[in-house]
Amino acid sequence: MQDNKVAVIGLGYVGLPIAVAFAKKTRVIGFDINNEKIRLYRKGLDPTGEVGAEEIKKTTVEFTSDETRLAEANFLVVAVPTPIDMDKRPDLFAITEVSRVIGRNLSKKAIVVYESTVYPGVTEEICIPILEEYSCLKCGKDFKVGYSPERINPGDKVHRLHNITKIVSGMDEDALEAIATSYESIIDAGVYRAKSIKVAEAAKLVENAQRDINIAFMNELALVFDRIDISTKDVIDAMNTKWNALSFYPGLVGGHCIVVDPYYFIYQAEQLGYHSQIILAGRKINNSMGQFVAETAIKRMIKANKFVKNSKVYIMGITFKEDCPDVRNSRVADIIDHLREYEVEVKVVDPVADVKEAREKFDVKIISLEEVREADCIIIAVAHRQFKNLSHENLNKMYKLRRNEDKVIIDVKHIFNKEELEADGYSYWSL
Repeated sequence: MQDNKVAVIGLGYVGLPIAVAFAKKTRVIGFDINNEKIRLYRKGLDPTGEVGAEEIKKTTVEFTSDETRLAEANFLVVAVPTPIDMDKRPDLFAITEVSRVIGRNLSKKAIVVYESTVYPGVTEEICIPILEEYSCLKCGKDFKVGYSPERINPGDKVHRLHNITKIVSGMDEDALEAIATSYESIIDAGVYRAKSIKVAEAAKLVENAQRDINIAFMNELALVFDRIDISTKDVIDAMNTKWNALSFYPGLVGGHCIVVDPYYFIYQAEQLGYHSQIILAGRKINNSMGQFVAETAIKRMIKANKFVKNSKVYIMGITFKEDCPDVRNSRVADIIDHLREYEVEVKVVDPVADVKEAREKFDVKIISLEEVREADCIIIAVAHRQFKNLSHENLNKMYKLRRNEDKVIIDVKHIFNKEELEADGYSYWSL
């Protein structure tokens, strides 16, 4: 790696940790079109929380939004988002646009590695032709390409970039070995050499589609167990005593991977004449859970003798997962939208969310825990550490105190003890 100059294109939750890791081994250019993001990094700030301010201050990454700097690099890593559009079809705008940018500034003998999640064939059939067109170079002769799916788990302080096995692939053996060697320098867990670029692309889709389906299965069980009036968690705890049980739990499925990647598979399958059944069904179930939680909250308030219209409901957490500021594709938004249909006054508490992004995406103002007062219902939607540490005394102070009314708590992530809260006068429900 000493002779390399690496460029990481796209400095979000995925690209930033990669850039910082490579910078410990070689020279690195960190490129992003977001000037505000570049400004924050140069100041030593990390809005993603993935690396931390101290590491950003120490890193030698050269942060820039000047695309001409990419011409200095001979190893380029692409980590831009690949979302879906309003019709749930792959939105490849960012990855095709960044391919044009790289093409305009591509040096001979460089290797371009895509990490963005795509369906099999995108790298070779869409990205390579763009690189060739804009660089006037020939792939295989003048430059080479590979694919290495990102496996970053935002907010996870245990499974980090360095200790997750990295899948790598290349257009030929020389490219594969060069890419594998480069990543081995920063990945302690080592690399797995996939048989082809398409295999590596498919592996990423399957990882997240599999997880999506398993959570959908648990969510479907939760819908049924709610009608039976038994605890899903109690059932899972009993089931998990068997050695081969899979420890999945029901919940709201959001984020930039699990709610997106299955649609890339579904899209390509349909292009090939196959209509997805299991994966699409799983998506439908998981997309419905926010509305189910909201409806349950309404029913519980009615049973607790509360007037639903103009009632005060506080939602604890709006990020897509605990202890992570990322709000992308958060299904908590579905709870908010559905409650507003009943003219409920909804307020959101989230100590880690990106306040500006939450306001822009969901039209909500984030308030502090200290501002929660006179609640009719509290919905614990995300299991942030701060919420887990709430005592019963803390909770009691947040509610209205009226005769003949129960304190309604919807504990989506089951972070509180049901028996203790019910003994304290709560109407308690968990998913």
